[in-house]
Amino acid sequence: MIGLAGTLALLLLLGTALGIADRRNFSPRWLLMAALLVAINDALLTRCYGLLPDVIGGEWNWQGKLAALAALAATLAIAAVPVFGLRRSGFTLAQGPGSLKAALPVASAYCGFFVLVAILFPSGQASAEDVAFQLTMPGVEEESFYRGILLFALDQAFRGRKRLLGVDWGWGAVLSCLLFGMTHAFGYSEGSFSFDPVIMALTGIPSFIAVWLRLRTGSLLLPVLLHNFGNSFSFLA
Repeated sequence: MIGLAGTLALLLLLGTALGIADRRNFSPRWLLMAALLVAINDALLTRCYGLLPDVIGGEWNWQGKLAALAALAATLAIAAVPVFGLRRSGFTLAQGPGSLKAALPVASAYCGFFVLVAILFPSGQASAEDVAFQLTMPGVEEESFYRGILLFALDQAFRGRKRLLGVDWGWGAVLSCLLFGMTHAFGYSEGSFSFDPVIMALTGIPSFIAVWLRLRTGSLLLPVLLHNFGNSFSFLA
């Protein structure tokens, strides 16, 4: 919980500073909503910080991921109301007109990045559970949250946009990538905080590509597929 508190403090402090710099395009209510979503997601992934029993077992966090997906199912019910919108949150299989022509080369570069990572950082012997988990859970749960619901909330918190590389970027996109990297690279244990810059780079940089694909196509489909490819390729190779 201390690690989560540090992440939320960073989000709220940095988000408030960005909002003050552009008050006309800032919604504090949506920033607080984003922070609440992060807290709920973290609690579910950690089985309420170990308070709930692990009834599934296994080497990987199947129960935490499935719990987070269950929460997303409930969130999707809320997202279906007009103020959110499933399609606006990326929950659609339809790709934006003409977007695949631009997206496929970027998707290829994304795959190439993880092929390079697999070569530079080869994994050990993979079990059937390793492959099954990485081919399914991370991409579905993390992309639905970070590039779906959370990105939507942060984009509502920061409405200012700059056109770059064919999509409209806002501070919400940047913060969602920062939070994704922090989730993997930042933590607290044994009385001290830890931060791994290599993990931050290996997760934060691809997340910008995933955000671009989500914004360019209007769909979470490619980010989910590519995320699972990136996670599983080193095991399959």
